[in-house]
Amino acid sequence: MLTISERLPQPRAADAHLVLPFELRCRSRFRARLVGGEEVGVILARGQVLRGGDQLLAPDGRVIEIDAALEQVSTLRSTDPQWLTRAAYHLGNRHVALQIGAGWLRYRHDHVLDQMLQGLGLAVTVEQASFEPEAGAYPGGGQGGHSHAEHGSSA
Repeated sequence: MLTISERLPQPRAADAHLVLPFELRCRSRFRARLVGGEEVGVILARGQVLRGGDQLLAPDGRVIEIDAALEQVSTLRSTDPQWLTRAAYHLGNRHVALQIGAGWLRYRHDHVLDQMLQGLGLAVTVEQASFEPEAGAYPGGGQGGHSHAEHGSSA
């Protein structure tokens, strides 16, 4: 098994691709398979989140590019920024990892959250899409959240 532990700071031509859901891209250690089927072990420094387009350097010199996998997400679309702001407030209040785009918000699909937002009058679409949530404002908050321990309170 190929073990990869180095990130490339500058992009280069990729030799292989590794397609990962957000859940794995948040981990510092995991096993996966390259698009061609080769098994790899990834060992990175804690707190790093891999994003689509990031690249890793294998010990044999190959450049492995990370691709964000399609996964089941819920997407809200609105031309009214106030509605999107309300939705972002309610989702943030629940510490939900959230991807923000022009006229839309996206989170990992959760039917309870979908129902809450529909109750606020928003249309929710469940779809397959890549998920690249905000990194978060706190150190180590790469999953779109943070630990209450960072503020001296308990969860």
